[in-house]
Amino acid sequence: MGKSFLLSRLVLIIFVAHFAASKVVATRPGFLYTRTRGRCTPQFWSSKREAWPRMVPQRSTVSKVFGSGVFERYRSDVTLLESTGRNDEENAFAGLLKQASAALLNTYARKGFPYSAWEVKTLFIQALVSKEAAATQAKQFSIANEACN
Repeated sequence: MGKSFLLSRLVLIIFVAHFAASKVVATRPGFLYTRTRGRCTPQFWSSKREAWPRMVPQRSTVSKVFGSGVFERYRSDVTLLESTGRNDEENAFAGLLKQASAALLNTYARKGFPYSAWEVKTLFIQALVSKEAAATQAKQFSIANEACN
């Protein structure tokens, strides 16, 4: 009786340990690169998993959406889709464009997003004055984009 009791306990412990370990492994992406982290991030919008809001089609240029003031920092033909897929975030202005584009999409697609469309556009234009302002505003947009569902 004692030996079978110990054996059943050992099997139970192994089962629980295996189950707990598989839960930990299942929550990490592993070696595969996953493009989306949330439903509001630039990576999500660039993956085209969801239809874009009609107010800002994927082919809209940044200059048409944010205004002619962006000509000093960005090419005139950069689209919103391109801006959400950028990987050069070490450049403060590129990071600002990426996060602001996602934030603008979120204003139209997600109820309760903390910014309105005009606020995103205004804050984006205001942040173009310096690298420090661009980096700070990009971080604020990033926080809002990450917190959004």
